[in-house]
Amino acid sequence: MPPVQPMLARPVPDLPAAGCYEPKWDGFRSIVFRDGDEVEIGSRNERPMTRYFPELVAALRSELPVRCVVDGEIVLPTPHGLDFEALQLRLHPAASRVALLAGRTPAAFIAFDLLAIGDENLTGRPFAYRRERLERALRDARPPVHVTPATTDRALALRWFEIFEGAGLDGVIAKPLDGLYEPDRRVMFKVKHVRTADCVVAGYRTHKSGPDRVGSLLLGLYAEDGSLASVGVIGAFPMAQRAALFADLQPLVTTFDRHPWSWAGQVAPTGQREYGSRWNAGKDLSFVPLRPERVVEVRYDHMEGNRFRHTAQFVRWRPDRTPRSCTFAQLDRPVSVDLNDIVPGLRPPA
Repeated sequence: MPPVQPMLARPVPDLPAAGCYEPKWDGFRSIVFRDGDEVEIGSRNERPMTRYFPELVAALRSELPVRCVVDGEIVLPTPHGLDFEALQLRLHPAASRVALLAGRTPAAFIAFDLLAIGDENLTGRPFAYRRERLERALRDARPPVHVTPATTDRALALRWFEIFEGAGLDGVIAKPLDGLYEPDRRVMFKVKHVRTADCVVAGYRTHKSGPDRVGSLLLGLYAEDGSLASVGVIGAFPMAQRAALFADLQPLVTTFDRHPWSWAGQVAPTGQREYGSRWNAGKDLSFVPLRPERVVEVRYDHMEGNRFRHTAQFVRWRPDRTPRSCTFAQLDRPVSVDLNDIVPGLRPPA
């Protein structure tokens, strides 16, 4: 019975020498419960996701066994790969908008573990057994319900790691073949791409602990037309470093009318500056603008469009680099891969 916390993976630098390897999908981790006509979709944080994906509810009711619990990932496939940004937009509070997006940007479900079927609880069985039962239970499933590819061939998994990123996937997961299903424990392994980039520091947001501490640094890269594009943030600093960083950056504070992102300083009709999140209209994302003169090296995994998919990590300051040398040209661009080459029938028609 829901909720059930999913089993987790811990990051490792290299793939284990043995196990079952799967692509790491970039979407919403979800555990699906079906009992006859009743379908519930639980998330990693145990919040129900059912209302946001009505098209998946109908498909899961049709394609899953009558009584089962399946662990998997909700993804949003496009003709050009997975689109996590569009997937985030599916979490909308308005029912009318949810219905509109269900038709406009339909999601898919990638199954990768079977926790129960009928009256049988499989969480105490080895993963190799659960995988075999999953394949058998979903062998006739039709899109948008799919079973993830899996292999015990480490060389093939390393090949997946190199090429599947071009379709928007996130790395490779390794699962011990004899492993039981352990909710909320990091007993799997994940290998993700790790890269570095030199970025311009264009502003900061203050920390919740006080107005004299830096919460996050806003990062920019120069585009071919000479404009400074916003590409993400650094957010993890020790508390003592937040205060020191605040003092260090004060000489660079400027006004929005002298800043490349002057649009962020526009004042709304309410008389207040509003720079909000597209996913949370009430979230204040205002920031203190800085003259774009400081360069920082950051660590990141991959890009989502022209932005870092996840919060970047601080590596070091780069006083030897000029801000104008921080361009998109330094970034790796993975070769595009057709989603149908990973899972047949996953890519929608163009």
